[in-house]
Amino acid sequence: MELLRSMLFTPGNNLRMIQKAGGLGSDAVILDLEDAVPIGEKETGRLFVRDSVEQIAARGPAVFVRVNALPTGLTEEDLRWAVQPKLKGIVLPKTESKEDVLTCAGWIAELEKEQGNEPGSTVLVPLLETAKGVLLAWEIATASPRVIALAFGAIDFTRDMGTNLSAEGAEIFYARSHVAVASRAAGLQAIDTPWTDITDIEGLIREAGVARQLGFRGKLAIHPNHVEPLHRVFSPSEEEIAFARRVVIAFREAEARGLGAISLDGRMIDVANARQAEQVMAWAEMIDSRRKE
Repeated sequence: MELLRSMLFTPGNNLRMIQKAGGLGSDAVILDLEDAVPIGEKETGRLFVRDSVEQIAARGPAVFVRVNALPTGLTEEDLRWAVQPKLKGIVLPKTESKEDVLTCAGWIAELEKEQGNEPGSTVLVPLLETAKGVLLAWEIATASPRVIALAFGAIDFTRDMGTNLSAEGAEIFYARSHVAVASRAAGLQAIDTPWTDITDIEGLIREAGVARQLGFRGKLAIHPNHVEPLHRVFSPSEEEIAFARRVVIAFREAEARGLGAISLDGRMIDVANARQAEQVMAWAEMIDSRRKE
């Protein structure tokens, strides 16, 4: 599973920002050819993206490209400039159906074959930003083996719903929950919507905490200052890791004695708790490996 606590957007037509992106510490960089790039700059963005993927990947983060949405007619050409051996994957905005995923995956497969890349090496992260996309989250999540995560985009979702994004987030609670549940059911990660107030770090931490409680494993980010707080929120604490280790050890000892459930620190521990503890430890090991890179 890819570590995606922070996925930092970088405008594909801004060479200065692209050159900095690889050294900002995010788990992933998303070179953006969609909303951040005006129509007159699309060709420039494609050129910069093509020439920057390998350079950014060499500095550590997984590199994704957000292409333009399928209805624009720009997606296939975006992919021709983006797909290459060092690219981790494609973020597909405004995904609304299984067919959207299969169309994009088909184009990617053709490009991998043309370039001699390993088949299936380019992954997909559908971005769900409409009522239809959220409603069909399970269909989208299971459309292709290339899909490794679902991401939620609240700004366009609230526009589609005819409402406005608030600090409290009541208007997106159902959508976020639905995306998280569909992702988990499909064995994928759920990536939350970006926090739009660049200066309100406390608000970011609070909202990211809610997302983690809902089952999200990371968050889209629009500013480098959001990366470190996101890593804190979406990493297990030392206390969580220590308790998880004790749970795993205690349950393995109990299983060896033929027991199916035990008590640890006054808590009932069964096989489900043990599996969750193993996941926490695996998560911590991934983070530690990334830190050492």
